[in-house]
Amino acid sequence: MAVGYVGLFAAAFGAATLLPLQSEALLVGLIVSERYWLWGLLAVATLGNVLGSLVNWCLGRRLERFQDRRWFPVSAKHMATARQHYERYGHWSLLLSWLPVIGDPLTLIAGVMREPPGRFLLIVTVAKGARYAVVAMLTLGWLG
Repeated sequence: MAVGYVGLFAAAFGAATLLPLQSEALLVGLIVSERYWLWGLLAVATLGNVLGSLVNWCLGRRLERFQDRRWFPVSAKHMATARQHYERYGHWSLLLSWLPVIGDPLTLIAGVMREPPGRFLLIVTVAKGARYAVVAMLTLGWLG
């Protein structure tokens, strides 16, 4: 039984990093199995995903010092654009951290922009938790 929770945590953690992983399908499978406590699944998925986002934030805090290196994966132009967007929309843009493709880089840029960790964690937890709650409600037929 604990294996399901551990697997979900690992999938959610990995999915929140810049790795191309996904955790929603596993969450749906565990919910449908009816062998796990729903609130436990939501808590574990959210915790794993938020901690993965925190890894991105930490990487972002240390990222800029390597910007002049040849192997650096982001061009100066893209970094400038990301900074400009973050400065324009600020910390509220982190409410979009649950979105595929843009969410993970957004948490990285939040680190680059020195977003305070408390506010970062609060907003990202709300966003990620809401996403998993919606997935659960759709799975259980509570919505639509």
